Amino acid sequence: MKLEWAIGKKICNQAKKSNSSICGENSSCIDSMGSSGYLCRCAVGYEGNPYLNGLGGCQDIDECNLLWGRVCAPGATCENRVPGYFCRCPAGTWGNGSASGIGCHKPHKHFPMVEIIIAAVVSAGLLIPCLYLLYSARKKRQLRNLNAKYFRQNGGLLLRQYPSPSKGTSIKHIKIFSARDLIKATGNFDSSRIRGSGGQGSFYMGTQEDGLIIAVKKSEEVGQEQVDQFINELVILGQIDHKNIVKLLGCCLETQVPLLIYEFISGCTLYQKLHDDPNLTIQLSWKDRLRVAREIAEALSHLHGCISMPIFHRDVKSSNILLDENFTAKLADFGVCRLVPIDKIRVSPTVKGTIGYLDPEYFKTEKLTEKSDVYSFGVVLLELLSGRKPVQDEQTPGYGSLVMHFLSYVERGNLHEVLDKGIVKEAKMADLLAIAEIARSCLRLKGEERPTMKEVAQKLACLG
Repeated sequence: MKLEWAIGKKICNQAKKSNSSICGENSSCIDSMGSSGYLCRCAVGYEGNPYLNGLGGCQDIDECNLLWGRVCAPGATCENRVPGYFCRCPAGTWGNGSASGIGCHKPHKHFPMVEIIIAAVVSAGLLIPCLYLLYSARKKRQLRNLNAKYFRQNGGLLLRQYPSPSKGTSIKHIKIFSARDLIKATGNFDSSRIRGSGGQGSFYMGTQEDGLIIAVKKSEEVGQEQVDQFINELVILGQIDHKNIVKLLGCCLETQVPLLIYEFISGCTLYQKLHDDPNLTIQLSWKDRLRVAREIAEALSHLHGCISMPIFHRDVKSSNILLDENFTAKLADFGVCRLVPIDKIRVSPTVKGTIGYLDPEYFKTEKLTEKSDVYSFGVVLLELLSGRKPVQDEQTPGYGSLVMHFLSYVERGNLHEVLDKGIVKEAKMADLLAIAEIARSCLRLKGEERPTMKEVAQKLACLG
């Protein structure tokens, strides 16, 4: 026989809402399997009478002391909880400690990869900054040693001891540029920045951080001759301050090849303007040509006589005359210049100059005087008058030298045959004849018969 019973006619939810449930502490209400009523049952981990409270009701079961079976795995410690229990594995083992679970196990011996990785990361975090500091210190020391080497190699010691031509003359106002700044300014001396080249090196256009545009002169060769020319040009230009002479801004001794930094002239050379592009939209007018002649004559006169020790340029030619956007002339390239004591003639061990401009007397005797620059300036005057190159003019059969060509026509009284057709209509014939006469006097074979540059400058100033 099966006996089924239940309390009341309400199910658990109804009894709870009406507070009529008679279930005791630590018990739970369950609906009867019949049509109505409910029953009470002790909660999990408790045993006793679910309809009573206190000691007579549902009490905690001490699972650790049960006689009907071990609840924890061997070696584990059973701890009674209210309700339930907890199996604790001994130290040095792992697992849940339960007899019905995975129990307790000793850890397998394994290679401490994680520990090693952590130690390596920590060590690297300390070692890398130390190595970087050591590397940076070494690089700085190497750079200082290299800069000192280049400084000596580029004549820095000689430059410090270079004798001044007169008391109070110095080059202390010349700025010393760093190699890093010049590399940045010129795009690491990119070939697209080259604005001119010659026997003394190439000129690179550079832009400084403050926006100032500069010209950097870099020699293509490394040798004692280049160093001597560098020191020579630096010392000479460091003493000159004239509006028609290109201004030297500074130098750099930290590179393998010494560098000179000049003001940047945005135009072209007189040679390019007269000879390289006959289709230029803006040709040099007679007014501009006469002004260029005056400005260069004044610049040479300044070199020869306005300082205590004369300076001889030795390479006056149209390609060493720069023109800005307004055709203002500036004399440039002083690599082969020489300081010469007053009332002395310098005997040069090597004749310097350019074919077509070179003074024949200087070429023959190797004796350098101020009249050598006068001769070369006379050739520049012929270029301004004729628009022709100093040598090998392809337009005239049998033409070899502009000087000889000019003199032969002047002697026959045919100056018109030599003059540039573009300026004949613009210029006064009297001025053209005067310039031709000045040029003729500058080109005399004997230097003592030539005028000084001061006299030439004065004559040019009276024209136009």
